[in-house]
Order: sequence, then C-alpha cells, then structure tokens
Amino acid sequence: MKLDVTTLASKSAGTVELSETIFGLEPRKDILHRMVRYQLAKRQAGTHKTKGRSEISLTGTRWGKQKGGGTARHGSRRSNIFIGGGRAHGPVVRSHAHKLQRGVRLMAMKHALSAKAGAGELVILDSETMKAPKTTQLKDSLAKLGLTNVLVIGGEKLDENFALAARNLPNVDALPIAGINVYDVLRRHKLVLTKAALEALEARFK
Repeated sequence: MKLDVTTLASKSAGTVELSETIFGLEPRKDILHRMVRYQLAKRQAGTHKTKGRSEISLTGTRWGKQKGGGTARHGSRRSNIFIGGGRAHGPVVRSHAHKLQRGVRLMAMKHALSAKAGAGELVILDSETMKAPKTTQLKDSLAKLGLTNVLVIGGEKLDENFALAARNLPNVDALPIAGINVYDVLRRHKLVLTKAALEALEARFK
C-alpha cells in the first residue's frame, strides 16, 4: 500500500510503502472494543467510597422497647434502613483494571491503524519540526492539510516547538511514538504519522 508523504507546508515529499501486515488488515470491532474497554477501565480512579455499618458512629444498643412499642425490635441505629445509617453493598475503593493478553493488545493496535488507513484517515508527514512554537502558524498549516480533529504521532521525542504550539489547539493531540494507543487513535478523525513514527511502528511489529 502506497501513500503520499506531505510536509507541514502542504508540499509533496514523495511516497512511502505501508506494510500490509500493519495497515492492510480488515478491522475487527470486537478486538478494538476490548482494547478500548481495557484502556478506559485502567485509567479509572476507583476512589468512590461509601460508609458501611461498621464505619458509622451511631449506637449499637437496642434503642426501643422489646415489646409494646408498636414497631420492629431494632438492635442498632447503624442499619441501612435508617437515615445516617451505613450503605448496604456500597462502592469501595478498588482498581477497575482487568487483564488483556499482550497479543490482543498488539493486534488491536494493528487493527486501529488499518481502520484509519482503510477509511482514508491516515496522513504521513515528513517531519513535525517547527522553527518556533507559534500556535497560529501550526493552526494554518493544519488547516491547509484539512486537519481539524487530529492525533499527531512523532518520533522517539516530539519536537518541542511543535508540542508547545499544538497544546493550545482544541481537538489536536500530539504524542511521541511511545504514547500511541488505540483509544486516542480512534477518537480523533485523522491520524498523522511522521516518517520517524512509521519506521518505529514497523520495527515494533516486525
């Protein structure tokens, strides 16, 4: 699969051959769904908490008559049926993360990249280097390329000027190759890979 390479100035920079084993697969929604669930569950804080009966500071002695009161014979004010009582089966602090096999995670990344390539939503950029961290300049450059909602993946280290300029733009994310993930790839309309990022991906999946 061949794809044109462009520059930030919207000029042609040749073509590049994409690997069919990475960018030419038929995307499987079930694999992508499992990976997105895995990522979102892993990032959940899990700090929600309610107090149970044992954590409530209320009397635990019988507070009414055993007989003749006309009500049930309650033995504790900490019961969940009373105002201020403990919550029954309430949420506790825990991790929401679950396991997903490494092979499935690698497969999900390939299917996400293939989905972008197959839908025509993949752009190959020669380099993300900028001379100055000018947000307006980057916005104009991306507009010329037709990129308004985009994830840009750079090489091992993202160009500092580009990162500074991109962080003020809405719907524009910029990550080094180590930060590429299925969720961010899918949630943006376009995926931009630099040539350095492309080489790193091919080396990773070789």
